[in-house]
Amino acid sequence: METSAQGAERPDGGGTAGQDPQAVAVAVGASVPGARPPASLSPSRASDFMQCPLLYRFRVIDRLPERPSEAATRGTLVHAVLERLFDAPAVERTAPRARSLVPGQWERLRESRPEVVELFADDPGGERLARWLGEAERLVERWFTLEDPTRLEPAERELFVEAELESGLTLRGIIDRVDVAPTGEVRIVDYKTGKAPRPEYAEGALFQMKFYALVVWRLKRVLPRRLQLVYLGSGDVVTYDPVPADLERVERKLLALWEAIRLATETGEWRPRPTKLCGWCDHQAHCPEFGGTPPPYPLPVRAEASGDGEQGRMGPG
Repeated sequence: METSAQGAERPDGGGTAGQDPQAVAVAVGASVPGARPPASLSPSRASDFMQCPLLYRFRVIDRLPERPSEAATRGTLVHAVLERLFDAPAVERTAPRARSLVPGQWERLRESRPEVVELFADDPGGERLARWLGEAERLVERWFTLEDPTRLEPAERELFVEAELESGLTLRGIIDRVDVAPTGEVRIVDYKTGKAPRPEYAEGALFQMKFYALVVWRLKRVLPRRLQLVYLGSGDVVTYDPVPADLERVERKLLALWEAIRLATETGEWRPRPTKLCGWCDHQAHCPEFGGTPPPYPLPVRAEASGDGEQGRMGPG
């Protein structure tokens, strides 16, 4: 799970007088201090680029702030509860105990991420917060109908993994849970607080898991035996057993994706891709599809190949 930049008009390519300092830096091929090109790929950022290249730019390069959402914050809270439950001995991993962890983990979340407090700033009586916490408790309780934590001893929880492919591309991510059988077989588990997708969208949901499986395979030389998605919103468990050919296809897809990201980084061409998901985007004010203007591009852009010495265009469109 990513400094704020204000929207501004792009420079017109004329003189530097009165132009934004960031725009001038780009025009002469220098980067803005602190701005760095992408150096690695995670499942979330890969999905961002596939959904909308401009969204990827806003999140990774511009690092525009985003408002916390109730759904995403509830997911973070539930994940924290399920992780902490395994601190207790197996016999004590009960639904009442898990439910009792919710208030404390909410307080810890508020301390570590103060911005989530604004979610309920307009709820002085606490009624909406109480309902929201109740929904988190119900999601936690539903997990006990899908898995039995008294029979589980995870090898890892919230495991950060990172692997560099032969191409030089670095993949990284955080796996919710890794189970290792006595025989050495590995199962990768991910909790989802939403509902299981319809069959036609199942492949997209499995992309993240195959990404993790590829990282583990390249890092440990162990092919995970099973990938498991636990959907707490609908009470479904989806499993998939990968084979080497699956993960090799994912690797090729990621390499092609990274090449597209590299090209966009060098040219400054990050095109928006309008979909129904645009309605939930925090960056409409900066998006040309909604009449907005992206911030000045904070990285140097590659000169056009035409030989006229002009700099490549910045931003989408």
